[in-house]
Amino acid sequence: MLVRVFIGLGSNLDNPKKQLQQAVVALQGIVDTELVKVSGIYVTRPMGPSGQADYLNAVAELQTGLDAVTLLDALQDIEHAQGRRRDGQRWHQRTLDLDMLLYGNQYIDTERLTVPHPGMHARAFVLTPLKELDADISIPGKGHIDELLTKELQGEVLQRLDDSLCPS
Repeated sequence: MLVRVFIGLGSNLDNPKKQLQQAVVALQGIVDTELVKVSGIYVTRPMGPSGQADYLNAVAELQTGLDAVTLLDALQDIEHAQGRRRDGQRWHQRTLDLDMLLYGNQYIDTERLTVPHPGMHARAFVLTPLKELDADISIPGKGHIDELLTKELQGEVLQRLDDSLCPS
């Protein structure tokens, strides 16, 4: 059975647009998984330490036959291949961040994975591109996306670029 999954993409190092484009290509290569669509690219202010470059963010929709942990492993392999190093620091600059936002309507709370992604309901840089993909989506336990977008959110969205991440 295929599960509808949403993945948040973010980068602010080493040519962020190229990092996101490479990530989208890599998402297409995940076994038993189909890339359905990708949002536009959004320029957003970083959360966390000052002095960082702005981020480029997007959201991808997948259909997968993989269980959530196997998909997480594939996402972390992509991050690692693109130079992501996990040093335990939160909200620092990075070449690539791939976050599993939603895995169907499931709640997952393990040491390695929490879905829905904690904090996604309060982050403009996640909700704005997510709404572009599904304007009627609800975040389990948090509410409808329109309701969430009316609240005070972190990670200010500065602009939507005209560029596309969809491979031709």
